[in-house]
Amino acid sequence: KEFMEDCASRIRGRVQVTTDGHKAYLEAVEGAFGMDRDYAMLQKIYGAPSDEEARRYSPARCIGCDMKVVSGNPNPKHVSTSYVERHNLTMRMSMRRFTRLTNGFSKKIENHAAMVAIHAVHYNFARIHKSLRITPAMAAGLSDHVWSLEEIVALTSV
Repeated sequence: KEFMEDCASRIRGRVQVTTDGHKAYLEAVEGAFGMDRDYAMLQKIYGAPSDEEARRYSPARCIGCDMKVVSGNPNPKHVSTSYVERHNLTMRMSMRRFTRLTNGFSKKIENHAAMVAIHAVHYNFARIHKSLRITPAMAAGLSDHVWSLEEIVALTSV
């Protein structure tokens, strides 16, 4: 709910929202965006799980998707969870704290939040993205150069 409200506070105008089948999103999206949204839910359909050992390390295979219009008129071409799923993978690959089935988890929520913030700054200000050929911050006009690690560390309050 807080995440959706934060998103809504940063976006002007009508939006298209796509979520997975998690029921908590229904109320959160409506509460944050009101009627000023086009909302679709994309539910993945999984095949039968394989043996117990393989299932623990690999999820069941996705064999299809069911798209349901929740409200408004979402454009079917843009109903996708792929961008957020790819970002989740990038976070898991970039931060050990998000690696599954390891002991690299954060022991304190404050440390976890700090690491996510550092990752976000690095991802947007210091990492050149292949598709953009510059950083996202430069593409958005928020920065005129690629930030160094020293500049990122200077932002922290140690």
